[in-house]
Amino acid sequence: MNAVAQPVSVFLSAGSNIDPVRHLRQAIAALDERYGPLQLSPVYRSAPVGSAGEDFLNLVIGFRTSETPDQVVAVLEDLHRQAGRERAVDGTASHTLDLDLLLHGDTVRDDEIRLPRPDILKFAFVLAPLTDLAPDLRHPVTGQSMQELWNAFDRDSQPLAREPVQLR
Repeated sequence: MNAVAQPVSVFLSAGSNIDPVRHLRQAIAALDERYGPLQLSPVYRSAPVGSAGEDFLNLVIGFRTSETPDQVVAVLEDLHRQAGRERAVDGTASHTLDLDLLLHGDTVRDDEIRLPRPDILKFAFVLAPLTDLAPDLRHPVTGQSMQELWNAFDRDSQPLAREPVQLR
């Protein structure tokens, strides 16, 4: 697909629970080389959702690009392969690296790439760091700011802790 006409703001969620600092650093370095400069949220520690295993380290990464959502997702899939990610049939396995496209400008899609990604409204480990980076950013469907969404989120149901780790 062709590049979009003007650069747009893009936000990705990034997480890992297998050697997370190493895998997240490698992904950030690769994304910075391709899309830099990057914005990085604080890092959060959270229990795995829907599976057993070690806690995850999660953050949100922001940047601007003229690439289409399909092109960005292809880059993310390549980074998954480089990190040796194995996908479980039920999606509950531990992850060397989990990168998801959350927002691509104001794009709304409901095909193989759902935008905005539903995880924004479902998971504290996505919404909290996204709010840290872009509190005034409006959700393309609800129209609410990320801060408004976070203020209304049931934080007790999905506890998070900031993790004092430097990823670059």
